[in-house]
Amino acid sequence: MNAASGRPGESSSATRRWVLWGALVVLVAALLVTLVWLAGRYEAGRLQDRIERDAVEVVADIRGGMTRNVQSLQALPRFDPQHSDPWTLRAGALLRARREMLRIELRDARMQLQAAVDSDLRAAVFDAPQREQLASEVEAACQQARSARGPIYATSPFRVAVNGQRQQLLELCLPLGGAGETYLVVTYALGEILNEMVAEPFARAYDVAFSDLDGTRVAFHGVTRSGNRTFSAQIGLDLPGYALVLRLDSWRGTPALFPNFLTAMVVAMAIGLVVVLVFLGRDMRRRLRAEHELAEALAFRKAMEDSLVTGLRARDLDGRTTYVNPAFCQMVGFSAQELIQAGTAVPYWPAEQYDEYQERLQSRLQGRQPPREGFESVFVRKDGSRFPVLIIEAPLINAQGTQTGWMTAFLDISEQRRIEEMSRASRERLQATARLATIGEMASLLSHELNQPLAAIASYANGSINMLHNALPAAASPRGGDAAVLPPEETRLVEEGLHHIADQAQRAGKIIKSVHDFVRRRERLREVVPVRDLFDAILPLIELQARKVGVRCHVRAPHDLPSLLCDRTMVEQVLLNLARNAMQAMDQVSHAQRQLVLQARRAPSSERTAHAQGWLELSVTDTGTGIPPEVSEKLFTPFFTTKDEGMGLGLSLCRTVVEQHGGFLAYGPNQPQGMVFRFTLPLAPVSAAAAADPGVAGEAAGAAALATP
Repeated sequence: MNAASGRPGESSSATRRWVLWGALVVLVAALLVTLVWLAGRYEAGRLQDRIERDAVEVVADIRGGMTRNVQSLQALPRFDPQHSDPWTLRAGALLRARREMLRIELRDARMQLQAAVDSDLRAAVFDAPQREQLASEVEAACQQARSARGPIYATSPFRVAVNGQRQQLLELCLPLGGAGETYLVVTYALGEILNEMVAEPFARAYDVAFSDLDGTRVAFHGVTRSGNRTFSAQIGLDLPGYALVLRLDSWRGTPALFPNFLTAMVVAMAIGLVVVLVFLGRDMRRRLRAEHELAEALAFRKAMEDSLVTGLRARDLDGRTTYVNPAFCQMVGFSAQELIQAGTAVPYWPAEQYDEYQERLQSRLQGRQPPREGFESVFVRKDGSRFPVLIIEAPLINAQGTQTGWMTAFLDISEQRRIEEMSRASRERLQATARLATIGEMASLLSHELNQPLAAIASYANGSINMLHNALPAAASPRGGDAAVLPPEETRLVEEGLHHIADQAQRAGKIIKSVHDFVRRRERLREVVPVRDLFDAILPLIELQARKVGVRCHVRAPHDLPSLLCDRTMVEQVLLNLARNAMQAMDQVSHAQRQLVLQARRAPSSERTAHAQGWLELSVTDTGTGIPPEVSEKLFTPFFTTKDEGMGLGLSLCRTVVEQHGGFLAYGPNQPQGMVFRFTLPLAPVSAAAAADPGVAGEAAGAAALATP
């Protein structure tokens, strides 16, 4: 039953196979017939192209010969009726040299014959009575020649027998002297032109003939040959005043079945091809099966490579990239074609480390480094960004066990580095939090311990002032006796100093109270403060330090500026801290250039619009050396400082204080040198009433750090 059931399938397969082979045989036969037919057409076309090229050369030879004849005629000596022998001898010699010329005549302006010479190689062309009057065509040609001042050709009504054939004549009229005083009339035989001016190879290969424009043959040269097909070419011969058609005929037989050896060779090879196909048919099925299996394996490998997140790169022993997978292309941003065409160049290496990477590559290629040992590096993407990679390289071995290059695996460890950086930043934040907690505890302890000494200082200062006031009247009374009395000026100075001591003690108490409130998370109230009061409060402290370091201070605050709504103590500490930083930034410049400017102005409305009353901008400008780029990136980072004694909290807490007021703190370069720090604060309401603004808890913590010089 199995054999019977398999026969219909086998028969169908065999029929299909025979149909395919039959179609192949038909196609090969059609190919052979088409090849032979095309070869014949090619041979015929080649012969036709050849005769057309030869016709062009023949016309060029005839035109060149006629031009040389004109030049020879112009070189004839001037005719003298008294001594005509020189002209006659030269004309006869020219006729013997140029056999196509039959007669040369010299005529005057009225076309009267002055002299004539016939070729002595053949009988005279004309009888005397025949040439008494020129034909009208020749006279017209001479008139045209006089107008054109050049040679003009015209047909002649006469026909003569040359070599036993009746040939048409061609007349040439050539004016002499330029003005047409005399004319040379030269008679040509068209048949002799073909005999003399057609090169010997063309004369043997073709039948050459002249014909009029209407197709009438007027001259012929050659012998009629036998053949069943004529290859001919026609080309015009344009002479001044007269036009002819040159015709070349080549009597060649139709190309044979195999016109050349090459065609026969191709046919033999086609037959051999059929034989080879028979032997290759069996092998083809095995190859198709193997190719199908190979395609499946390649597709499986391609799917695996495309699913990898690890970049793969193959290089030969010379360091040229031969393969990269999509993950590596996505990693570096270059296409596979760009990386392979780069050769030994590596476009994803950093430019400043190219030599180092190249030396490491040569060490790897020469086997000086152990394989499969991972190392870290930095690559540059096509867009210029950089990322770290982990590189693992191993030898690339072919099927014969020979090393042909290196296979490299790349792991993008940017995410790993980002997680490590986040962990490090988290640890730093925890450490900063712990330090802030410690600072808070210290601030709470200091606020508790310093309140009593500061209160004592204020009490002693106030008591000294009172005692000074009480002592002055006693010293002035008659019962004062010999009590020592200070001069009035010194008394005033002592009193002023005691007032300053009391004021600063009260100021320190306010600061300590702010720290204490911050530690206990209490709310603070803001007050209406004139701008000049802020500057006047800190100006004595600033000028004291400015005199020590040689800095000139300038305050630019118009008196008509509106008041601010702010925490006075905190804002004074912000201005004081910025001013001290500005003076320290001018240590490296000369004393003549050290200038500190404190300025206040209305902030442009476009900068801040959230506060209904408007904003005031305060700025601190110095002429120092500026801020380096590497410092600018971390300028407001807590605990970052460039000072040996600094804590790194000043600018960070300054920004916190300004932002808690709703403003912003910014900085930029000053022209021509130095830096400008500016911040904005809200204006007080028009009613000048104090406005309480809860939510500023924590501002006193900044004051503690800002108060530290």
